[in-house]
Amino acid sequence: MNNTSAKVSHVSTSTVLPATQKNLTTRKIELNPMDFRPFRRLYAQSGLLFAKPKATSDSRDSNQEDLNKIISNLESSLSQTLDYFYPLAGRIGMTKHEDDGTISFYINCNSAGVEFIHAVADVTVADLLEPTYTPDIIDSFFTFDGIPNYEGVSLPLLSIQVTELIDGIFVAFSFNHIVCDGASFSHFINSLSQISRGSTHISHTPAILEPRWLPRKASFPIHLPFSSIDELLVEKYIPSPKLRKQSFHFTPQNIAKLKGKANSECGTTFSSLQVVSAHVWVAVTRARHLHPNENVTYQFAINNRDRLDPPLHKGYFGNAVQVGTATVKAGELLEKGISSGASLLKQIVESCTNIEIQPYWESWVENPVMPSSFDITSSTNLVVGGSTKFDLYSYDFGWGAPLACRYGSNYKFDGMIMADPGPVTGVISFGICLPFEILRALENDVEFMETTRTVLPPEYSSTKTKSLSKL
Repeated sequence: MNNTSAKVSHVSTSTVLPATQKNLTTRKIELNPMDFRPFRRLYAQSGLLFAKPKATSDSRDSNQEDLNKIISNLESSLSQTLDYFYPLAGRIGMTKHEDDGTISFYINCNSAGVEFIHAVADVTVADLLEPTYTPDIIDSFFTFDGIPNYEGVSLPLLSIQVTELIDGIFVAFSFNHIVCDGASFSHFINSLSQISRGSTHISHTPAILEPRWLPRKASFPIHLPFSSIDELLVEKYIPSPKLRKQSFHFTPQNIAKLKGKANSECGTTFSSLQVVSAHVWVAVTRARHLHPNENVTYQFAINNRDRLDPPLHKGYFGNAVQVGTATVKAGELLEKGISSGASLLKQIVESCTNIEIQPYWESWVENPVMPSSFDITSSTNLVVGGSTKFDLYSYDFGWGAPLACRYGSNYKFDGMIMADPGPVTGVISFGICLPFEILRALENDVEFMETTRTVLPPEYSSTKTKSLSKL
């Protein structure tokens, strides 16, 4: 269940700059309220697992030269991609305003560079995919563990670690959430994969607006009511050893059954994600054995790009996310079931319009709130990251489609969920982090488990390797 012997060794570390250096200027991008929301949260960490390319699958020693070429190509492709996504190669800048004793922040597009690490680990693809719980060694594939986003004033805004496995490759991205949200970073990874496959340009150029979107009754720069960054610091986060992460997959057939039940009970139509989310919310609440009068919450991100008036460009590079929060008594949620939970989630999504978004962020400017990662998760909350709309399995760097997506320890909080499209079309995958005893209760919940399946990508065959001794 936990890695006890396998180690990750770093081979090399380098700094990757934009290829043409055309953005090496004093150019800066002021941050808007939505950029500030993740200011005190931890760096985002998402990674992709690939089978080793066929040309290099027989022997690590005899094919090391080929692997080095693959990694070198990825590094040079990153440099070219940064020409389009140059804010990622910068740093966070700060300005002190002596006239009112406040501070403001911006992205300093100074081309200071992105960290690129080549590492090796003596584990197999099976070691990572086959265990019930996500192996701890995956945490070692990521950088910036426990590092808040505001540390981007000195640290790179993006770090990529490419870990060579016995029969695979894991590409881990640790990025600063102040610079962009998941949709924007998904755009970056997709563009990087296009360049890596040999394209001379990307299919969709990011819309890097200067200035970024701003609510009507606000102006740049956003002044924060603090005299120094020290007032915003948070304590170092160390995940509890009791926490485990487990992936649950919902097939189109089981999703259709859940939707049919919820739709008939409410006389309305829910999305697949809404019914799966409600189903998980009910099951986890049941597993937690909470008092019926205790409030339980479900938090999720809502993309604002099409909800603003006028709408933002679909390729808007930055943060354009609204946090939706549904709250209900535990007893009521368990009594009324997934149709009630899905109704709450649907109401929140439908109410997120420009009429609601504008005053929310105008009010935020008057009273800036920047919760830390400690503030958003608890034994009564579920918080969802990721997105089932990100086309993860199209991120082909020239080695074939990914086998799986996994996340680092910065998402190891009680009640943290990472939602992804599954490795097979139509599947929805939820990676759920909970204390071990709660996950065990979830596994013993027949009503919940009969709706989940073990789903492995077609490209993966568990008969290729069975070496689980390292874990």
